[in-house]
Amino acid sequence: MKCTVTSLLAAAVASLFLAGAPVQAMDRSKIPDQDKWDLSDVYPTDAAWESAKKDLEKRLPEVDRYKGKLGSSPKELLGCMNLLFDLKKEFSRLATYASQKSDLDVRDAHAMEMRQSLDPLGAEFGAKTAWVDPEILEIPSAKIEAFLKEEPGLAIYKPVIEDIVRLKPHTLSPAEEKIMADASLVSGTPDSIFSVFSDADNPRATVTLSDGETVKLDASAYTKYRAVPNRWDRESVFQAFFGNLDQFKGTYGALLNGEVDKDLFFAKARNYKDCLSSALDGPNIPTVVYTNLLRNVHKNLPTLWRYLKLRQRIMGLDQLRYSDLYAPIIKEVDEKYTADQAKDLVLKAVAPLGQDYVDVLKNGYAHRWVDFYPSPGKHSGAYSNGAAYDVHPFMLLNFNGSYEDVSTLAHESGHTMHSYYSNKTQPFATSDYTIFVAEVASTCNENLLMDYMLKHTDSDAMKLFLLGSYVDNIRQTLFRQAQFAEFELKIHQMVESGQPLTGENLNKAYAGIINEYYGVPQGITEINPVCYSEWAFIPHFYYNFYVYSYATSITASTAISQMIMEGKPDAVKDYRKFLTLGSSLPPVEELKVAGVDMTTDVPFDITMKAMNRAMDQMEAILNKMDAQKKAAPAGK
Repeated sequence: MKCTVTSLLAAAVASLFLAGAPVQAMDRSKIPDQDKWDLSDVYPTDAAWESAKKDLEKRLPEVDRYKGKLGSSPKELLGCMNLLFDLKKEFSRLATYASQKSDLDVRDAHAMEMRQSLDPLGAEFGAKTAWVDPEILEIPSAKIEAFLKEEPGLAIYKPVIEDIVRLKPHTLSPAEEKIMADASLVSGTPDSIFSVFSDADNPRATVTLSDGETVKLDASAYTKYRAVPNRWDRESVFQAFFGNLDQFKGTYGALLNGEVDKDLFFAKARNYKDCLSSALDGPNIPTVVYTNLLRNVHKNLPTLWRYLKLRQRIMGLDQLRYSDLYAPIIKEVDEKYTADQAKDLVLKAVAPLGQDYVDVLKNGYAHRWVDFYPSPGKHSGAYSNGAAYDVHPFMLLNFNGSYEDVSTLAHESGHTMHSYYSNKTQPFATSDYTIFVAEVASTCNENLLMDYMLKHTDSDAMKLFLLGSYVDNIRQTLFRQAQFAEFELKIHQMVESGQPLTGENLNKAYAGIINEYYGVPQGITEINPVCYSEWAFIPHFYYNFYVYSYATSITASTAISQMIMEGKPDAVKDYRKFLTLGSSLPPVEELKVAGVDMTTDVPFDITMKAMNRAMDQMEAILNKMDAQKKAAPAGK
């Protein structure tokens, strides 16, 4: 029984995914307290945190008293489960405080030490409890059923125990499980080296822009300058940034090969037929969900190509290039929002979800659940962390007043309310929802905000901007993440068949995928071969089949939000029920409660219809604008 905090991983990944161009930092002392976290809700002081950590360390040996006794009586099994999850709950609280404190200023050495000190404690916890799952599996099924009937207190652990039994074919002996737990100390090495090399040691290329500015292209600068209006500058940025990656493709290839080798080792050690089955079986996701996603994406590539042609039309280009994909196709409307205005818009947008939903979120905004503004040293991007079970979720933003910032608030508020209702309804053992459903509530909120904004503006420019943001989000969250998912599957299959992952081989594999996705043979997009090294930039390839969940989540949330916006009977009730489930059901079954079956093509089909409908509206507005230009008197 491993000590993991899924929501913390989800938060970390979300922050990577949402991170964008640098924002203007504010002096933290001048930010109103109302717009900053109050971490004393978790622990009143650092000293209290240290004391709680020491208490947890002292309590770990208590687990040993149950060893060899789990099958002796339901009382012993219940005692062990209560202790384990009590310890896990305290570990989650410790991790929340340390990570939140560190993220407020990543330069704070003490906060970083607090955060890092939990790594060996987590590994020790995993090793100390490695015997639990194998021992539970030694208890005959009939006896387990009798224990559950005899001891009502075990009812809250029934889903946990059932999951342990489900994984019996892949659970090892206690000694072997301890070795697997100890391996966590080294299994993250490829990812760690990748992060250090990418973020610090890589001697990044520099590029001189058309205005004479010279820019060193680290990841943040690349994200910023790939979206500049000047096309020559964008192409120069792509050439320099990916040229640098290509220069070190041997190193990046060796790191990724090490990561995939690790995945293959764990898959084989646990008796899985392949890495995909191993990665998806833990969260109980049928592999058909993954393969259906890729099949549906390929079937609907013409919809992506339609978007690319629309982008080409709006940008006025003879030929669309890969380096044109991040430039804004529609100028952002000159709208700025205060934090209070953003809160108000989100609360109005989510009103269809019920007054209770609105009231809880409003209370969270008022009681410092959100750290709003950027400040020196603050973690970039945005996330929500609901791992402090007995407290409340926390949202990190870097709010600068744009519509994108308002949308980000809606997104993170969705995560927060999912965590709030799961924690409120479920016991701790089943409160933490899986990564597979983690992005559903967040993107559902984004859709509700988009719908609200479109219904409350008469401006064609604003509508075009909103619709353009919507379809580009589908392009990046669905098609681009599926592109990554297909590459991830391919490289694992290469290693499984004995092929080495060299830089050259990885470039070739990536080239085949992006050329197909972006319609290179059809002449839709032109891709500079230097871009074939883009794989070396993507940290998600070190997360063991994680990225596909972005794509599946957006199809699920689109289907759900469409039912809500169309007023389908019970749509809100079913969705609100889904928000309370935590991990009490398999994730695919949880989405069925919300009216979505991810083993079918229906959610994907609904998403494609929504994307095409939005492009229909965009083209109608563009045609109207073109007609108005032609009808305007000369000189106007």
